[in-house]
Amino acid sequence: MSVPGDQTTQQPLRYGQADRPERPMGRSILRGFKGTCPKCGTGRLFRAFLKPVDACASCGEDLHHQRSDDLPPYIVIFVIGHVTVGGFMMTDMVWPLSMWTHLAIWAPITVLTAMLSIQPIKGAVIGWQWALRMHGFGDEDEHFDPGRGGPVE
Repeated sequence: MSVPGDQTTQQPLRYGQADRPERPMGRSILRGFKGTCPKCGTGRLFRAFLKPVDACASCGEDLHHQRSDDLPPYIVIFVIGHVTVGGFMMTDMVWPLSMWTHLAIWAPITVLTAMLSIQPIKGAVIGWQWALRMHGFGDEDEHFDPGRGGPVE
């Protein structure tokens, strides 16, 4: 009989096929955030600013089917929007400046931080997808739709 919280007898909760090796999510997200392959951590993840490589040069992991789509920009907008508006409001409370001065200060800060954070966030999303075996990272047949029970048209 196992005691709740006893780490020696509890097995980690796993979904899908049990014979597949586990992919640590935190490590995969961190490797993607650094711009490296989520599998090996040594190969480059991007060949251009936001264009991922088709396959890792070090381990050969196939990365062409990643689908990060709109999630990275949404995360960037959410985080930077809150930080920028908070910074604007705190600055306005301390130094009452004209609207043009605030625009001259906060518009470049917003654009610069968005440009600097979009690639690491996109890499983290790709690493997250790889860890969860989403969008072809699990070696499943992409021409079969399990929801419909048949081929993708």
